[in-house]
Amino acid sequence: MSEHRESHTARAVVIVGAGPTGLTAATLLGQYGVKCQVLERWESVYQGPRAVALDDEVYRILARLGVRDEFAAIAWPHRGLRLVDPTLRVLAEFQRDGLGRHGYPQGVMFDQPELEAILRRNLKQYGNVTLRGGIEVTGLSQDGSGVRVDFTNHATGSRDSVRAAYVLGCDGANSVTRASTGAVMHDLKFTQHWLVVDVDSEADLGQWNGAHQVCDPARPTTYMRLGKTRHRWEFRLAPGEAADDYCEMTRLYPLISPWTRGIPVEKLEIVRAAGYVSRAQVADRWREGRVFLLGDAAHLTPPFIGQGMGAGLRDAMNLAWKLAGVLGGSLPEAVLDTYQIERKPHARTMIGLARLLGTAMTAGGELGNVIRRVVAPRLHLVPGLNELTTDSQTPALRQSDLVVRPRLRRTLAGRLCPNAILDDGQRFDDVAAGRFAIVTSTEPSTTQRAEIERRGAVLITARPGSELHGWLRKGRAHAVIVRPDGTVLRTGRDPLALGASLPRASAAA
Repeated sequence: MSEHRESHTARAVVIVGAGPTGLTAATLLGQYGVKCQVLERWESVYQGPRAVALDDEVYRILARLGVRDEFAAIAWPHRGLRLVDPTLRVLAEFQRDGLGRHGYPQGVMFDQPELEAILRRNLKQYGNVTLRGGIEVTGLSQDGSGVRVDFTNHATGSRDSVRAAYVLGCDGANSVTRASTGAVMHDLKFTQHWLVVDVDSEADLGQWNGAHQVCDPARPTTYMRLGKTRHRWEFRLAPGEAADDYCEMTRLYPLISPWTRGIPVEKLEIVRAAGYVSRAQVADRWREGRVFLLGDAAHLTPPFIGQGMGAGLRDAMNLAWKLAGVLGGSLPEAVLDTYQIERKPHARTMIGLARLLGTAMTAGGELGNVIRRVVAPRLHLVPGLNELTTDSQTPALRQSDLVVRPRLRRTLAGRLCPNAILDDGQRFDDVAAGRFAIVTSTEPSTTQRAEIERRGAVLITARPGSELHGWLRKGRAHAVIVRPDGTVLRTGRDPLALGASLPRASAAA
């Protein structure tokens, strides 16, 4: 029997899982000086096929982590979405081009293992954060003062445990953390089996740099170019089919041949071919005492709008600064309840949109194909539909103690502040740097500025003609408090009055 011992080294936070969500949470906590440990069952980056696309909101989070330039080196342009019929004839095209409101491309493609490798390297600069691979978490138990995390070391077979003030469960769809809390996934009635294929080829397939969605109920398919030589196909499997049926190019080639334009088999290399189950599910609760669920442990979304990984990074961005503030004493423990209040409805809305889009593109049998052939080419005539389809802006967060929204009035509260270029050429995020900020269209007095800065907040004046000034006017606001995650907490007229409502140590560090 393997030996069990309990570690005497307590951590402020233990993060279970070193995927993109766990690494993002660890990096943000590291930036705030929080001592934490990441426990991951894989020794190195898991190479299985997963996320491939993100928008400028999520790109902004990556920049906050400090990996903007490294990520840009592996990112590939994502020009939007094409709806095509079973013969690959284009039915409709929604182009996504240029920079979004946050200063980053509206959409890019990437290879998730490459991104995870970047995030792991970046994490090493934070001496207060440790990452341990080959660790299988087996259970959690908590009391009033903390959480004990039990795990097995794969290399030695020994059993061990560590205590933490809080635990973040970023351990995926089959989350041990979720099971330990008693939380259950609510099924939103969407389950499909898919084959994911990554192919590498020096040959030019000559395909458009965007997502191609084949609107075919018999074989719904998605194609995307992920890089100079990398291509991704996703095929929905029919009843009785299995991913293993297509592990060899001779079996796979008939499926991908419509895109390969006669390129011989020997010039195409299968990098990965694996099956996955696409589900729409949301956990009934995302917090149990000192344990939180993030990413796929809390929600699962169909892939049709490319928001699965992004939702997890948004979870981490929402929770990390609050947790750091509570641990640092600048925020009351009750603010941690706002995590589920804000994030769960947002995630559920995005899952609903993915379900709706997936159903519209693939359901209905032959009648559905006839309707799509008639309707899709005319979608561009619907006012605002192209902007709605290509705009990466996601819904505002719901009312909470940290999102103050007046009833029956449109407000900027709950929305992201644009990562605008300021007077000195820097962007908003570079100046705010993970702290509270007050953005005002009124030039503050010396006294106002001193009082706001005394509370640890950043004061930014939105001068007439600037992007921030236009954003405030459109939102009918004179001044706003922006939280460390970039979300507007509340709006008002007087920046000093807003500053008075800030926590005394508003940097949350």
